[in-house]
Formats: sequence, C-alpha cells, structure tokens
Amino acid sequence: MPRIAGVQLPGNKRSEIALTYIKGIGRSMSLSILRELKIDINKKADDLTEDEQGKLRTRIESELVEGELTRKVSMDIKRLQDIGTWRGFRHRRKLPVRGQTSRRNARTKRGKKKTGGSGRTSLSKT
Repeated sequence: MPRIAGVQLPGNKRSEIALTYIKGIGRSMSLSILRELKIDINKKADDLTEDEQGKLRTRIESELVEGELTRKVSMDIKRLQDIGTWRGFRHRRKLPVRGQTSRRNARTKRGKKKTGGSGRTSLSKT
C-alpha cells in the first residue's frame, strides 16, 4: 500500500480511484495527474513502481491537499466572518450559506431539532 501525502492508498484499487482517497483530489484531477505523468490509470495502486510513486509524491506536493486545504478553507471562512459579510454571518450562525431555505429544511447544517420550553414535544391533531 503506497503512502502519499500522509494517506495510505488502498492497494487493491485502480490508481485513478486510489488517488481520490487524498483530500482535495477528485476523479478529474487524478486523471489529469496520471496522464501528465504517463502512468496507466488501470494499474492497481500496489503495482506502482517506486519511481512512479516518487513522481506522484512530487506532483501531489505541488497541489493544495489534506491539512493545507483544510487550513485554507477555515481561514477563508474566518476572513468572511471578520469582514462581516452575509456569508460569514450565516457561517457563524450555522445556517445554510448558499441561499437555501432554512425554515423547514437544513437539518444537516443546523443539527438535531431543538425543542423549546419544557423540552417536551406536543402532539397536534391533523
């Protein structure tokens, strides 16, 4: 199992798919990287030679991946909050940022339902 950018790539998968296990690399980027380095996309990750693994490591180091990417995203969000934009305000309040409705939906972003008052849910006739 090759280790690239601090991530153990699954050896039984094709190299095109195995590269997507690195945060910040999707299918299209992995395809372009492998084509640029002239590595067969159907070759399993375990079958990559040391030379090919070295080429992949140096190429992926030039990309923004894993911890650096996470740090950049969090700094961008913090910048939006500091300058007082609407998007920063929505991030701060843990609400949907991109214009989605939040009256009924947005459970993924807002989290579990919070009940008001005594904490008991009241039944209503329908």
